[in-house]
Amino acid sequence: MDNEETLDFSTILATTVHDMKNSLFMLQQSIEILDCADNLTDKQHKDFADLHYQTSRINGTLLQLLALYRDEQNSLPIYIEEHCVADILIEVIDKNELYINCHDVKITFEVDDQLLGYFDRDLITYLICDIFVNALRHSKKEIILRAFFADNYLNIQVDDDGEGYPEHMLAVSENTQAEFNAIKGRSGLGLLFAKKIAAEHKSKQLQGHILLENKQQTCGSIFTLRLP
Repeated sequence: MDNEETLDFSTILATTVHDMKNSLFMLQQSIEILDCADNLTDKQHKDFADLHYQTSRINGTLLQLLALYRDEQNSLPIYIEEHCVADILIEVIDKNELYINCHDVKITFEVDDQLLGYFDRDLITYLICDIFVNALRHSKKEIILRAFFADNYLNIQVDDDGEGYPEHMLAVSENTQAEFNAIKGRSGLGLLFAKKIAAEHKSKQLQGHILLENKQQTCGSIFTLRLP
């Protein structure tokens, strides 16, 4: 088989992931429409919410795989412009409204409406949405979305009251071996994605990064995205 006939598996994989992502988006829309029916029981509403949540998780994983593939090929487009931070976080909440309402998760919003930042809107929305979806799975009662400027960085936080990060994940932001260990789990892939996308945001001597921490006084964890 000559070079023209050789299959480029990476390209095929990327194209397939893109098609699957589009199909999942249509499935999510269908679930939202079905959930609006008047004759559903509370259990059926909850079942639709859980199904919507699982499709969101799969869609998030596909987006990460596609972005990581493009990053490996040095073809990941980055469009850094000024955006309203509150708009991004409200979009994340709206995407998961079905699950939030059915599971009585309290969402506390600590973001100034006038807060602006420079970042790639699509990639940062995907990033925060994935962290938020994971927090929904582990949170007991409340998730806090917080954003503020400190030390020349825009800080965006997802603060939950779950069990906290396991030790091997706490080191993801610090070394490559931790990345290798964490990627064994699905949540580890999300953190690897977050770290790489954050690092694509640079300004002068500053570079974006993530911080993971477990709360000392109460249960739960805090994910922080820091963008210059």
